[in-house]
Amino acid sequence: MSAHQNDTHYDIIILGTGLGGLVCGYILSKNGYKVLLLEKNAQIGGCLQTFKRFGVKFDTGMHYIGSMLPGQILHRLFHYLNLLDDVPISRLDENGYDVFSIAGRHYQYASGYDRFIDTLAQQFPDNREDLREYTRRLQAIADASPLYNLRKVEENVFIEADYIKTSINDFIASVTDNRSLRDVLAGNLPLYAGVRDKTPTYIHALINNFYIQSAWRIVGGSDCIAQSLANSIRRFGGEIRTRSEATRILCNDTRATGVELASGEIIEADSIISNFHPQATIDLIDSHLIRKAYRDRIHGLENTISNFTVYIKFKEKSTPYLNYNYYFYENEDVWTANDRKPGDPLRSYLFMHQCAQDGQQWAQSAELIGYMQFDEVARWANTKVGQRGEAYLEFKERTAEHFLDTLERSFPGIRSSIEGYETSSPLTYRDYTATRFGSMYGIIRDKNFPTQTLVSQRTKIPNLFMTGQNINSHGILGVTIGAALTCAEFLGLNKIIDEIEISH
Repeated sequence: MSAHQNDTHYDIIILGTGLGGLVCGYILSKNGYKVLLLEKNAQIGGCLQTFKRFGVKFDTGMHYIGSMLPGQILHRLFHYLNLLDDVPISRLDENGYDVFSIAGRHYQYASGYDRFIDTLAQQFPDNREDLREYTRRLQAIADASPLYNLRKVEENVFIEADYIKTSINDFIASVTDNRSLRDVLAGNLPLYAGVRDKTPTYIHALINNFYIQSAWRIVGGSDCIAQSLANSIRRFGGEIRTRSEATRILCNDTRATGVELASGEIIEADSIISNFHPQATIDLIDSHLIRKAYRDRIHGLENTISNFTVYIKFKEKSTPYLNYNYYFYENEDVWTANDRKPGDPLRSYLFMHQCAQDGQQWAQSAELIGYMQFDEVARWANTKVGQRGEAYLEFKERTAEHFLDTLERSFPGIRSSIEGYETSSPLTYRDYTATRFGSMYGIIRDKNFPTQTLVSQRTKIPNLFMTGQNINSHGILGVTIGAALTCAEFLGLNKIIDEIEISH
């Protein structure tokens, strides 16, 4: 027994305060469990974290959200999580919340299914029926998922197998023969880092259904979600400790018994939920309860690509505010965005202004995001933030200037409007969000290996569970529903669905 033994015993310890951990903490503490959340960083929130540069706040991961009109799924979940009053939102342009520049031509996704069809049919008049079939199938896939409709269920199944075993590109090809339209319908693949012939249909369908219903920016930064959930957890009697890094999950012969912190302190609990990446979770366990075959399977899972981001501060009143998200593809085949190799020029990106207040005229800040493989920064993998050396700083500066040159071609004159910028690489993303290799969305779901790449909330240890973007799906909706699945191990899923319905 350690000299740092803590006499306090918890019902549940939650490792990590990303969205999944916070939602689990909210649901379980609300239902009377004595909960402790542990966060190694000074700031809670995972991908909800923000940072300030040049006097403005920048998001690190949560850029825009969907389905926030009354009655829509995220609005109902926000109501249940007591977030509506604490999370100000601003609606993106209903006539084109996402704009795509593909090989020099522009297309728009409009809000609402009828408007979505009508807008794209203006450019694809011969494919109106294809668009109607596409939207019908999106809605059918979402309707087939009981958790996305908050329906009572007999078992915790979130989607039908057919939608797991078909790739997005095959699904879109089955809807339309028009190659240009296929690229447009796959145009927002950076939202899930889609990979041709791998990423399953359900990921695309649930995300597009989510945003087509309505699309919004969070005003003033996504950290307000984390702070609101944390305040509620504390109000329910839960505890949150920052600067408390868990270095081991302790086990006896049959189960997990607690965690050991970097300080040497041991904290005991009846159950543990890890909001860490599954590979990072397994690395904390030295026990016969995790067999080599399971350990090898988890470690063998492939992760989604990482990114390089330029955080831009504009000169005052120099840049009109864009109330939409701008996706750029130099080539017609949007799937080649994944193929960028180290040193290749940037041929695709996502550009978003940040919302400081509803109805703003001028942009204060923006983010420019492009794919980047971890290999490109691997030589600095064992360095720490702020101590990576001159060569790394030169690499980031050179990359940022190249990204901005590419942006300038779409927005002539924008470089002269920039007051300053900050950058992040896959290393930054890895260190702040604890994702493997700075992966944007965790493990790649692969329709070719559906059972192997779907990670359950259950582990091989009976009282150790997982939550976060690797369970169910990523994004604010996928992670929230994944957290409900994890909490269902304690409460039963139908009880949680009842609570959501009653609160609504």
